[in-house]
Amino acid sequence: MKHKNSHLLVGYWSRLRKGRDIPDQTDIDPRAIKRMLSYTFIIDAASVARPLYRLAGTALCERFGMELKGTNFLSHWETQSGVALASLLKQALKLKQPACLSSIAITADNGMVELETILLPISFNGEEATRFLGLVQVLSDPTPLFGRAIAFQRLAGSQFVQEGEPLSTFDTLPPPPPPPPTALRSHPKAPHLRLVISQDKPAAVHSAAGNGGVFGALSSLSGMDPKLIH
Repeated sequence: MKHKNSHLLVGYWSRLRKGRDIPDQTDIDPRAIKRMLSYTFIIDAASVARPLYRLAGTALCERFGMELKGTNFLSHWETQSGVALASLLKQALKLKQPACLSSIAITADNGMVELETILLPISFNGEEATRFLGLVQVLSDPTPLFGRAIAFQRLAGSQFVQEGEPLSTFDTLPPPPPPPPTALRSHPKAPHLRLVISQDKPAAVHSAAGNGGVFGALSSLSGMDPKLIH
């Protein structure tokens, strides 16, 4: 993980477990992650081929130029990336282990930014793990997104998060350069992608929220950041 907020959310997820494999959605207190709320989301991956947004922060919706609630999480990923992600979601739920995704987000006019997405398995009302608490952070210069929506994402790499992983040098080292624009201009001709997955022991992390859960009560909380989750 490169972004410090990714580490903070994973740490919060881990503390919420309290001896369990994963936390429950109803354990999450929005006030504890207030500064990250506008970029967080909940997806229901009962069907890994069609994981649906249950909730999504306003800033995240603005990045994609639409209300994400009820839409397919994979619809903003190119086809090959979507296939790889469906497999990754299934494995993460089975192992009850968080995953970190590195991707390139591309606008309609070929603007590009590097993103980091964290996916943390959670249960809902004590049932089996079928959901994820997620967070999306921009790692590179966000200027290409000013006034533009993300058209699609290309998966650059993924790995399971290891407990105690040190914070990377994100604040001191520049992000890797994006692929040449010519290679990104035609979505259908995107090059083959290789999914990189660590097989080490699952890491500890915590998260939660959903229908009738803590996130559902966000609108009733006072004194919070105006960019609240839908």
